[in-house]
Amino acid sequence: MNTYDYIIVGAGSAGCVLANRLSEDDRTSVLLLEAGGSDRHTFIRMPAAFSLPMNDSRFNWFYSSEPESCLSNRTLACPRGKVLGGSSSINGMVYVRGHPRDFDRWRDSGAEGWSHADVLPYFRKAERALFADDDDPYRGKDGLLTVTRGRRDNPLYDVFLEATEEAGHAQSNDLNGYQQEGFGDLEMTIVNGVRCSTARAYLAPAFQRSNLTVIPHAYVERVAFAGKRATGVHCRARGSRVDFTARREVLLATGAIGSPQLLLLSGIGPETELSAHQIAPVQLLAGVGQNLMDHLEIYLQQACSIKSVSLNKWLHPVGKAIIGAQWLLTRSGLGSTNHFEVDGFVRSTREVPWPDIQFHFLPAAVAYDGTNPASVGGYQVHVGPMLSPSRGVVRLRSADPSKHPVIRFNYMSHPEDWQVFRSAIRLAREIFSQPAFDKFREAELSPGSSIDSDAKIDAFVRNNAVSAYHPCGTCRMGCGPDAVVDPSCRVYGIENLRVVDASVFPHITNGNLNAPTIMLAEKIADAIKGQQLPAQLEPHYPGPRSLPGQRPGSSFTPEAK
Repeated sequence: MNTYDYIIVGAGSAGCVLANRLSEDDRTSVLLLEAGGSDRHTFIRMPAAFSLPMNDSRFNWFYSSEPESCLSNRTLACPRGKVLGGSSSINGMVYVRGHPRDFDRWRDSGAEGWSHADVLPYFRKAERALFADDDDPYRGKDGLLTVTRGRRDNPLYDVFLEATEEAGHAQSNDLNGYQQEGFGDLEMTIVNGVRCSTARAYLAPAFQRSNLTVIPHAYVERVAFAGKRATGVHCRARGSRVDFTARREVLLATGAIGSPQLLLLSGIGPETELSAHQIAPVQLLAGVGQNLMDHLEIYLQQACSIKSVSLNKWLHPVGKAIIGAQWLLTRSGLGSTNHFEVDGFVRSTREVPWPDIQFHFLPAAVAYDGTNPASVGGYQVHVGPMLSPSRGVVRLRSADPSKHPVIRFNYMSHPEDWQVFRSAIRLAREIFSQPAFDKFREAELSPGSSIDSDAKIDAFVRNNAVSAYHPCGTCRMGCGPDAVVDPSCRVYGIENLRVVDASVFPHITNGNLNAPTIMLAEKIADAIKGQQLPAQLEPHYPGPRSLPGQRPGSSFTPEAK
């Protein structure tokens, strides 16, 4: 009764994809184990309410970093989904693939078969892009994951885009297609006013298959082995400890924090780490838990002179109740969007070969997790470096599986980080200073106009930068002594064990991580089944003729004035 062909650990962005695709063959039995519970909750389903499940211990593991030495020894939150759908059930629903050169970089760093030409067919396979033309070679129309664009009902969205054009930035009609560089509509995983998590898109259609078993509240404590072959998992489920056996493979999909922790607890990792916790080694792999990456951002906030335009007017109990009631009755209104409806990607300097800064515009002044709303109406842009060279680590705190691991990102530990962050803030200020904003602009709320020198900007970043919640890289895919999995996501030195989630990213991508994680799972599901979509080589935007500091009329300089 406890034996299956495939055991998938983690029902998140990748795990739900694997469960659906592997169970398409009714001759194959699939077990999906998830530490969290059901995603059937109003605050998960309602797009505008995403900060609520993010702050709920029923749905969030509530990881946090160790004190970060380059950020005034602050500990930063690292929310990860503990629910069917994983982080796709508590995230901001932003859909960004990444720049084509991100994936060529994967290939060039040893992940053969992961160039943009190789991954584009799997992005298209996953997508049901409601706005795309049927003959668009970049976009998918028949996938399970619904991707939409906002209505831009708030006038500040168009004002922001107009201002970016006035500042000399390129405009793009599809940030996930031919041209990522520039500004345009930001896409979201929402369908008919409801969050489209992987639980909804992939797991729900497969739930009734007799060959798929889903067990929530199942805490996997370690992988079981016979020599160097993974044979199943030991976990706590149904109120007791239970063992499950895999005839073919065990697939770990517990994310950039959970997967390295589970490998280490199972005896796979650096020798010093295993011996420090008296864990018998099964396979020594120095790279497990290394190469941790993330995106940092700050909120550049501006007071809005027309208070009725800013969404801050709704950020009180009565306003939220009105929004919630309309959404419950009609699945429409302000509750039916994540409010991140326009976006942009630029290069910090002319020497950078592809964009390394991302902008999320929001017609409100409030923290991403819904806390600290500005006392006056405002608007903001989330901005920060996308391709930081800083690297961190995930290590065991204890051999007890219930203890959270040690997470140290080493944020801002490379000099390049500071240079890019300064450029990001100055570029955002230049956009907000354009004529398009003249009738809406009042004082800069944060950082504040007095924060203008390199030293002051650095101090603001040190004390105020926050995670964009994109951890990845801790089970690096590729080759070499620090690689953990091969290009088919098989753990080196171990039979029948794969890691399939954002932990295998060799390098972080230029944008949010949900889309590339889903693509990864689609591609590996095909690899497991012995299938592969043919590569699709499509051109991508080479870049604007003018760059920061050389745009006609631009006041931007990366250095302090």
